[in-house]
Amino acid sequence: MRTRTRLLTATIAALSLLATACSRADEGDDSTGAAAQDKGPAAELRLGYFPNVTHAPALIGLEKGLFEEELGDTELTRQEFNAGPTEVSALLGGSLDIGFIGSGPAINAYAKSKGEVVRLISGVTSGGAQLVVKPDIRTPADLAGKTVVTPQLGNTQDVALKKWLADNDLTGKVEVTNMENAQTLDAFRGGNVQAAWLPEPWSSRLVLEAGATVLLDEEELWPDGRFPTTVVIVRTQFLNEHPETVRAFLRGLVASIDYANENTADAQAAVNTQLEALTGKALKPEVIERAWSNISLTFDPIAGEFKQLAQDQVTAGIAETAPEVAGFADLTELNAVLEEAGKPAVDAGGLDKK
Repeated sequence: MRTRTRLLTATIAALSLLATACSRADEGDDSTGAAAQDKGPAAELRLGYFPNVTHAPALIGLEKGLFEEELGDTELTRQEFNAGPTEVSALLGGSLDIGFIGSGPAINAYAKSKGEVVRLISGVTSGGAQLVVKPDIRTPADLAGKTVVTPQLGNTQDVALKKWLADNDLTGKVEVTNMENAQTLDAFRGGNVQAAWLPEPWSSRLVLEAGATVLLDEEELWPDGRFPTTVVIVRTQFLNEHPETVRAFLRGLVASIDYANENTADAQAAVNTQLEALTGKALKPEVIERAWSNISLTFDPIAGEFKQLAQDQVTAGIAETAPEVAGFADLTELNAVLEEAGKPAVDAGGLDKK
């Protein structure tokens, strides 16, 4: 299907990518610093993602075959993760090529590799994270002496919680622990934890299935309520060696987001089918509807907020100094895809320059 169109597109893309590949060769290999040359389409693309509603475009693209449709002969290998730090290890270790991931771990991956191993190539989701609590907790001060859970040490919600605790003079007054999301639901039901800062659909599950209330929606903390919950990063070497494959993947991502925005009910069903396959249980209709209402799907990584996100790690006590984010973004392929689709370009917020 669309063979002739793809052949023409690939031919045009190959010509335009020659210059891109040459300029990227100067950036260096992600592990040795040696120049990486364009090697054409990859034989395999190893893709990481979470079984979360905040990763909806990944789940929709996989369920509807939108990535495979664009990747052609490139084999797509899937790998799911519970939280960002584990996925970062896979990316830095070279066992993953592209990852849907939270903004916090994305920054850490870039910083840990001294700006070499990964690049930010797209946004995915804005919003979709809440601090949910037992009903008797009505103010930040009520959290003193309580146990609050985040998905994993250093993940996006962990940083957000600890920064918020610092801003509210609660550092050291609240016990912060980390659990897998499904375990958090059980622990909250059992009374072992009293609060959790979670991504969707887990905040909705605690509200609708465990009687939690919302103390804070994270969007309240950001200008216009927009902040990068989920983004896409790629190994720099893979980007340099297989820009055509990265561009094909991004076509699939844009198609997934467009599909979700135009077919809400079917997109939710697709996400639910994938969640059932990954976790063994589909979400109740009211859960996925509530979760969906709390997110905004966008290929804009909202790059202008990354400097603040990096500084938040210091406030949160995760890092001694703010991780460097200059040079993190390479939106070349995304903007090429958006231009093909007649969509406006996405701004790198200054992150494309060191």
